[in-house]
Amino acid sequence: MSTTKAIMKESAVQSKAGPKKFSAGVILLAGWLIPGLGHWMQGRWIRAILLFISITCMFALGLAMRGMVYAPNTGDVLDMLGFVGDLGDGGLYILSAVFGWGHHIVQVVTADYGTKFIVVAGLLNFISAVDAHSLRVGRKR
Repeated sequence: MSTTKAIMKESAVQSKAGPKKFSAGVILLAGWLIPGLGHWMQGRWIRAILLFISITCMFALGLAMRGMVYAPNTGDVLDMLGFVGDLGDGGLYILSAVFGWGHHIVQVVTADYGTKFIVVAGLLNFISAVDAHSLRVGRKR
């Protein structure tokens, strides 16, 4: 009889759990690849939508201002740090590499601001992916 109660209690707990549980590594990778996806996978829809819109808009505004996307093979330390920031954009960085977005000679005054927008979008995406990971492992509510 107690086994039946335990099974019923376990199924009630699982039904309250909500969305399917993904591993912490999958959540971290998904959150990096597509901004906000790690939060979306955990059922935090509003936060996911806000992160997706803000990071994608920052990246798009940076490109619209003719900002530069850093290449990985430069020898300058500041360019390598910019590349790490740009790499945080995840799928957006991959798309920029495939389509050649932001790989041009800077000729406009606003391009420096645009470059900073792209880097900050990547850093914000790193933070949001780690936040989704922290939510998954229980370090944060």
